[in-house]
Amino acid sequence: MNLYGPKQLIDSMRTVRKNTILIAEDIPEKDYGYRPAPKSRSVAETLVHIASLSRIDRVIHEEQHLPSLEGFDFGTLIERSDMEEKLPRSKDQIIDLLRAEGERWSQWVGSLPEALLAEQVRMPGGASKSRFEMLLGTKEHEMHHRAQLTVMERLLGIVPHLTRNRQPQRTASAEAATQQAP
Repeated sequence: MNLYGPKQLIDSMRTVRKNTILIAEDIPEKDYGYRPAPKSRSVAETLVHIASLSRIDRVIHEEQHLPSLEGFDFGTLIERSDMEEKLPRSKDQIIDLLRAEGERWSQWVGSLPEALLAEQVRMPGGASKSRFEMLLGTKEHEMHHRAQLTVMERLLGIVPHLTRNRQPQRTASAEAATQQAP
């Protein structure tokens, strides 16, 4: 029995990206240059980094179809990502990039045969992971950076959308508990 497969990954990734886009929409464009620390990524750079994550998947699993990441030149990919993050873009352009890249990734993953997703890729150090596990890691990587963006929202005085959405429920629960108290 396979409880979590490509369809579930795609659905989950779309939910993760939707929430990332809601954060991007909540942060005012004037704050896209905000950095929580001098050498950290800005809001804009973090969002562009997230949008670019899926491109690495295509290089590893499609363009080069690598059987092993031992000796793979991650430095060049990181340099390209850093340059991409620093390109000037408006808030709308970044949100459009998040939408387009998220949908492109989802459609691509949906087109991959299960046999390819089951292939093992050797990791540096000798362990291996399936291509599916590695793609799941892309979603986890986005969630990691989305958590950073949530902290940035708080530092900017913005209540994150997931918290705002729960506030009416908490208020209703508190009122109901107060009415039931003797």
